[in-house]
Amino acid sequence: MVFENSEARDPKRYLWMMGLIAPGCAILPGLLVKHTGLQVFWWIGPIIVFVLIPVLDLVIGDDGSTPRERDYEALSRDRYYRWCTYCFLPLQITGLFIACHLWADPALDLADKLGLAVTMGVVSGIGINAAHELGHRAEHLERWLAKIALAQSAYGHFFVEHNRGHHVRVATPEDPASARFGESLWEFLPRSARGGLRSAVILERERLARKGKRWLGPHNQIMQAWAMSAALFAALIAAFGPAIVPFLIAQAVIGIALLETVNYIEHYGLLRKRRPDGRFERCSPRDSWNSDRLVTNVFLFHLQRHSDHHAHPGRRYQTLRSCEQAPQLPAGYATMVLVAAVPPLWRAVMDHRVLNHYGGDLSLANVKPGLGGLRPSRPPVHVRRETQPG
Repeated sequence: MVFENSEARDPKRYLWMMGLIAPGCAILPGLLVKHTGLQVFWWIGPIIVFVLIPVLDLVIGDDGSTPRERDYEALSRDRYYRWCTYCFLPLQITGLFIACHLWADPALDLADKLGLAVTMGVVSGIGINAAHELGHRAEHLERWLAKIALAQSAYGHFFVEHNRGHHVRVATPEDPASARFGESLWEFLPRSARGGLRSAVILERERLARKGKRWLGPHNQIMQAWAMSAALFAALIAAFGPAIVPFLIAQAVIGIALLETVNYIEHYGLLRKRRPDGRFERCSPRDSWNSDRLVTNVFLFHLQRHSDHHAHPGRRYQTLRSCEQAPQLPAGYATMVLVAAVPPLWRAVMDHRVLNHYGGDLSLANVKPGLGGLRPSRPPVHVRRETQPG
């Protein structure tokens, strides 16, 4: 698609506000139930994400627009796109306060409170995506906003691990967030969560040691993020009482699970090529699964253009391109999350795509250890270190 002038530079320019539908889901349930009498609206989060968006993806289809390289600087400098992500945060936090007020109401049925918790969990998980976009930026303000966005899910160490761990080791056996061929989602979730936390602690300890700083101090980025979660949860419990605690925990767990499920989808079975010296090559678009469904693209700030994101992590979401050489998912992320939850279905849909990507040679893939003896022994892993913000 060719952009003819400054106004037409991005044909999706005014669609990016759709990304605010997610935090809006946190504010709407009570109002919709009140004015319609339909209790189903407590579940509006999963309804929109896992029903409406997959249907729209199917009906509307692929995006098809890619920014020209000559427009990169102008798009990057345009602050409108930053405000699309900045506005996510006040809606997210406002929705959480409203949810806590409703959870504390003894007149609300338990089933309705659970529906609201699932809706808030979906918002929490998508909030991690907003934090993902903000956390990649070099600007001090945006990096702090990323930590605020992570407070609801209490997953603040993601800020450290994603930038300095995952982006360095992606599509290698060393990366806990890169799913292996033959590994089910339910095997992957605990491995990725534990491995990501362990990696974040090690990376931050090393950074602080290089700077001569103490672990228990104000410069610890993990502690900064966790302190925000602790302060937020403490304020909510003080304001609304301990009855909200189970629901706060539930929405955080759902948000974390949603994030890690997306991680599972993004790199399943993919392995970076090795150089003659045994080290892994720089990450290329071939090392991440791509999807270019229009509706999910604008809903998730181009997260689906993951191949270009990993090949060029400094690019802001509005400048990401769809890469022809990247392996393609058969559907958008919202649909693939549902497929991943059913391991036999996932393997039926994805395993042959991994094999096709590597020309039938499974030894080139990132295979689950011990899977049918398919993986030959390999030399020790040496991951090429790349500079990341932080």
